[in-house]
Amino acid sequence: MKLNELIDCDINLEIKGLSTNTRDLKPGDLFICIKGASADRHNYIPQAIEKGAIALITNRDVDVSVPYVKVDDPDRYLDQIYSRFYNHPESKLKIIGVTGTDGKTSTATIIQQLLGDERCGYIGTNGYYCKGFKGKTDNTTPAKEELYYIFDGFVKNGCEYVAMETSSEGFYYGRTDGLSFVTGLLTNIDSEHLNTHKTLENYIDCKKQLFRQTIGYSILNSNDKHFEDCIDACSKYLTYGYLTSDELQICNTILFPDHSVYTYGYKGKQYEIRTMLLGKFNAENLAAAILALLSNGFKMEDLAKRTSNIRIEGRMEALDLGQDFYCLVDYAHTPNGLRRLYEFTTTLDVERIITVIGQAGERDPYKRKEVGKIVADNSDLAIFTYEDPRNEAIENIMNDITVKIRDYNNYMIINDRHDAIAYAINNAKSKDLVLILGKGAENYQRLKEGVIYFSDIEEATKAIKNRLAYYTEPTLLDKK
Repeated sequence: MKLNELIDCDINLEIKGLSTNTRDLKPGDLFICIKGASADRHNYIPQAIEKGAIALITNRDVDVSVPYVKVDDPDRYLDQIYSRFYNHPESKLKIIGVTGTDGKTSTATIIQQLLGDERCGYIGTNGYYCKGFKGKTDNTTPAKEELYYIFDGFVKNGCEYVAMETSSEGFYYGRTDGLSFVTGLLTNIDSEHLNTHKTLENYIDCKKQLFRQTIGYSILNSNDKHFEDCIDACSKYLTYGYLTSDELQICNTILFPDHSVYTYGYKGKQYEIRTMLLGKFNAENLAAAILALLSNGFKMEDLAKRTSNIRIEGRMEALDLGQDFYCLVDYAHTPNGLRRLYEFTTTLDVERIITVIGQAGERDPYKRKEVGKIVADNSDLAIFTYEDPRNEAIENIMNDITVKIRDYNNYMIINDRHDAIAYAINNAKSKDLVLILGKGAENYQRLKEGVIYFSDIEEATKAIKNRLAYYTEPTLLDKK
């Protein structure tokens, strides 16, 4: 596409690709000098030209050997440039946005699986995918340059819908500016990302931006304590929850270690749904997903038939290799997410609970002490370990986590996550439950030395296999 077709200018130059980062730049690309969260791309103009940038978008005059277009703020033109370059893929998709402190990945995944790989794409914590097109993302809600590439891939692979996680930081950094959502969905709101938003009010306001950009129904959780805070941002809304006044009512939940039976009320009829989803909180996630699709014209009878095979990688994922104890891998890492998880464990017939968890470095330190106490209060053994420490000292993180539980005798610190998972597995007794929390299906750790490959699911699987091959009696102290 020609540069003058992407932005108002007189430069009739063929552009092969777009880039805002010199690491990804290819010869023939237009380099857009945005001011990112941590770097001003104007500082990288020499590297961009050296790598083959054929033109620039800048906010100042520059002395360079390639053509450039000067605008007041290159960030403001990203929507226009990327949308035009990919022939407006966002306008060809019905985008369902999912926001909330907990449950975004589960709910977006449920929507995607209810609609199917050929009809709906997914974007979020677990990357992006539809049939024939998939990859990883750097953020839950990708930057615009990545987002429009994904939208284009979905369109080319025949998708009609997109189930997209929209994080508060995604709204804060403008990653969703210019998008219209056919449906906006709220799971819940609890204190999170205050390192970015500073106050809970700011955090809630970022969440509400989804509903301001929603052209259809907003789907709200009447059971959430901040439900009413969101209503003023909605042009029209429907609710799900436990009230008879909810458009979709959760009437009953019967929970088992390996499946659940949820009963929903909708338009005077009750629907009993058996699913492999676990826990009461997944009754809410499934209700949210179903109501979002009902608001788009789908029928309850059809949706109810599609729930039996839903699987969410890294969310309440049970690892069963024939061992005599239970092992669940889950993404839970916030106070609210952990409370909901432990509420579920009280319904299970287990002997003891062993939890492996950490807290991210350089992120929201305010919740660490609460997380530590929730885990210690609900575990027979809590093992605290690193979890994306980045450049923060692990000792500082551990100190924050344990500040409220110094007089407890049921926790330990094992800095290395590999060793922590192995210790938990090797010390589990018959009918114990091992919970490995915080990362879910993510396959990396962000350390001071850089990003390394690390999968909780793979580490736990290896530890279980090793234990089955070389079993010795656990030495864990008996429950007090």
